[in-house]
Amino acid sequence: MCGIAGYISTKKPTKKVIKAMTDRIIHRGPDGEGFYLDDHCALGHRRLAIIDLTTGDQPIYNEDKSIVIVFNGEIYNYKELKKDLEKKYKFYTTSDTEVIMHGYEEWGHEVTKKLRGMYSFAIWNTKEQELFCARDEWGIKPFYYYENNGTFMFGSEIKEFLDHPDFKKEFNDEILAAYLCFNSTPTTETFFKGVYRLEPGHQLTYKDGKKTIEKFFEMKFEETEDDIDKVADEIDKAMKDSVKHHEIADVEVGSFLSSGIDSSYLVSIARPDKTYTVGYDNPKYDEISYAKDLADKLGITNKSKKITKEEYMKAFPNIMYHMDEPLADPAIIALYFVAELASKDVKVVLSGEGADEFFGGYNTYQEDLDVTWYMKIPYPIRHIGYWIASIVPDATGFNFLWRRGQKLEDYNIGLGRIMRDDEARKLIKCGNQIHTRDIVAPFYKPYANNSSTVKRQVIDYYFWLVRDFLHGVDRNCMMFGLEARTPFLDKEVYNVARKMKTNLKITKETTKPALREAAKKVIPNESYKKKKLGFPVPLREWIREDDLYNDIKEKFNSKTAEKFFNVKKINKLLELHRNRKKDTYKKVWTIYTFIVWYNNFFEA
Repeated sequence: MCGIAGYISTKKPTKKVIKAMTDRIIHRGPDGEGFYLDDHCALGHRRLAIIDLTTGDQPIYNEDKSIVIVFNGEIYNYKELKKDLEKKYKFYTTSDTEVIMHGYEEWGHEVTKKLRGMYSFAIWNTKEQELFCARDEWGIKPFYYYENNGTFMFGSEIKEFLDHPDFKKEFNDEILAAYLCFNSTPTTETFFKGVYRLEPGHQLTYKDGKKTIEKFFEMKFEETEDDIDKVADEIDKAMKDSVKHHEIADVEVGSFLSSGIDSSYLVSIARPDKTYTVGYDNPKYDEISYAKDLADKLGITNKSKKITKEEYMKAFPNIMYHMDEPLADPAIIALYFVAELASKDVKVVLSGEGADEFFGGYNTYQEDLDVTWYMKIPYPIRHIGYWIASIVPDATGFNFLWRRGQKLEDYNIGLGRIMRDDEARKLIKCGNQIHTRDIVAPFYKPYANNSSTVKRQVIDYYFWLVRDFLHGVDRNCMMFGLEARTPFLDKEVYNVARKMKTNLKITKETTKPALREAAKKVIPNESYKKKKLGFPVPLREWIREDDLYNDIKEKFNSKTAEKFFNVKKINKLLELHRNRKKDTYKKVWTIYTFIVWYNNFFEA
């Protein structure tokens, strides 16, 4: 895994600029650097050596040097693809990067449909004067782009653009209210005006000053009548195959390990020598004892760390710098510490992201089964309940009426909505805000005829997993030169999950019943039964303590707060939580996170 950068310009590119861009992301690739320049194109690469330690330096060229590639990620089926390609093409390395390049020569833009793995890459075709870029279908690896003043630039992280003379740093205030609802950047355009992310499963071509974006992958769900025993066997087979492929490396592979089913299942299959866990002194939020129990039963090592409030808050500004975008999920900070811990021993870890979205792991999915009685009430009557709930502050009971008085597509924006749109807009001073419903609508559209469970899975995938957790995993791990691999996010695993009936994803009694049945075959303790916890963080309690409360209060009365927010209202949210009158910590933290992030990039 590595970091990439590049630009196409009407002006001749310079080594100084492309090197400055890649120097910004030296953390992504501490093992080496490489560059390509011609009259119109500059490509840069920072390398974290995982596969082909001796000959895998980038950029990599084809035989006549008419094709050049920079690549970030891992291709797990590269050996299989290479067997076909080496009949026609000469290989000078044993790297997966060269396989993508020759695959492009052989299959053109169809190469992305052949790849099994995680990736973002850019290929410069000197004969066609064409730049071809792509991001993996799961959105594991990042890719951003920006165009201005005759220059098109791209990179693994937004901060690389800050060093290009044609980059104009401007704040995009039209998505602030939406951010307060999602707790992450939900739109394709980021908070940096004109900077866009390439969405998962999309590829971009830049030629003759014009860019074209195409989708090469879209999730499809086709339920079969297979029973739980058959599906559990298929899951077990697919997961073991995926883990085997994800362990391909020329360096040691470890694993993150929490107390839940997902990482426990991975570790029980892979049995790596080393696993890593973080927790807190408060036993309510501590997963270390569960992880140690599993490690002991498997006969492997578990290293752990208890995070203090002081070090959590000390690391926070630096983490927000590395995130590039404000990300208010408290668990992301815990990921920083577990990544730091693992990086002392290994360069690759396995991680359990994707299991909940593929197999139905979120507790919110059970609501559809729990409220079937209410949904039998005619929609016009339920909609009256929505209007009543809309004019009162969100609260238990009223939130239920607000949600269930609307169609799923009108209110559901993914796991853990922080605020309603109207509340978010009242807190900010910016106009022309995009509605969350309009952001998610294009993602609902292809699934109009699917079940509500499938719709929830899709929205959680794109707006929780990709924009929140995968974003945080990539940045926190790469901060320490650590590669995270996610075996649940695999073509073969997906092909099993997409065919599952709803009752194999969710029942009134449990989430992920089919996955639990598969995991039971290999997990030697009862982790397969555990309810979803995620990365629990005692932030609710910490915000009420003087030191963090005072820091937040200072930020809530700063110049940045005055610029964007109704200061009186955001301070009221803080006081309501401090005085235990209302649990508003998620709203408080989302605002605080934005202010810290903004100060990093626009006030520093």
